[in-house]
Amino acid sequence: MHPSRRLAIAALALAPLATTLPAAAQEGQPVRLIVGYAAGGPVDQGARLFGQALSKELGQPVMVENKTGANATIAGTEVVRAKPDGLTLWFAASPTITISPNVMSKMPFDPAKDLAPVAPILSYYNVLVVNNNEPYKNVKELVAYAKANPGKLAYGSAGVGGSNHLGALLFSKRSGIDMNHIPYKGNAPAMTDVIGGQLNMMLDIVSTASTYIHSGKVRAIAVTSPQRNASLPDVPTFAESGIAGLEGFDVGGWYGVYGPKGMSPELVTRLNKAVNAALAQPDLKKRYKELGYDEWTGSPQTLAERAAKERTMWATVTQGITVD
Repeated sequence: MHPSRRLAIAALALAPLATTLPAAAQEGQPVRLIVGYAAGGPVDQGARLFGQALSKELGQPVMVENKTGANATIAGTEVVRAKPDGLTLWFAASPTITISPNVMSKMPFDPAKDLAPVAPILSYYNVLVVNNNEPYKNVKELVAYAKANPGKLAYGSAGVGGSNHLGALLFSKRSGIDMNHIPYKGNAPAMTDVIGGQLNMMLDIVSTASTYIHSGKVRAIAVTSPQRNASLPDVPTFAESGIAGLEGFDVGGWYGVYGPKGMSPELVTRLNKAVNAALAQPDLKKRYKELGYDEWTGSPQTLAERAAKERTMWATVTQGITVD
């Protein structure tokens, strides 16, 4: 057989493989997975677990890089400015995509226009925890106490405009109670003050709060999900309280993968397939479930539609709130 014909046959044999992997994998170069929060936090933890699984699907290193600050918009800007070659991806937490555009006075980019949605990763919810010495044991008792003592209760958050700030604000608005917001520089110091009694309560992501709940350092009141969380099966939802205004209470967040605008449709499709294959790995599914996360997979359009819907929802809740 003529050598050129052998090469042609070999190329045809390799063609199916080339169509199943992202361009980055074909080039054999490391993929940068950008995270907008510090190492050791819940977003970083979720990203590193995911990065290991994605690396197996791509057959190449996936390197997590922490670019912190400015409500994670520094991380987003890094991705927006990157080449659209699939080698720089953003493991984004929803607040930067859905809340920041509504509260930041100078958002450095438009999440709806300057990024390419790739795939959903998972959904997460918060749990309301209170100091163990607080007199209320459930949402109904908490609301009654707050109405009898207007302005006495205070809740903490990771900062103004954060998802746990706005989730608690939405709860107070819908239940008709008045509580004071005390912003902290992160969830950890707020949780320390709840444990110590300097703060009445806070919403925190289930994956991190469950450790304090199971060890008895704080008491869980309710989860913000529409159904009970598998890792906290004895903790009711806000909707179960029977309080008018809390029917269907469903306030959570999510993680999703984004790339720079300008990636080809073929590359986005290939990356989406790789991400969904990574999320189907049994070890990753098990670990995410243990951390209290909910599965959420789908297409780039699935991610884009949820982001757009939640930007609209938070626009109403955040009226009058501005973050520099």
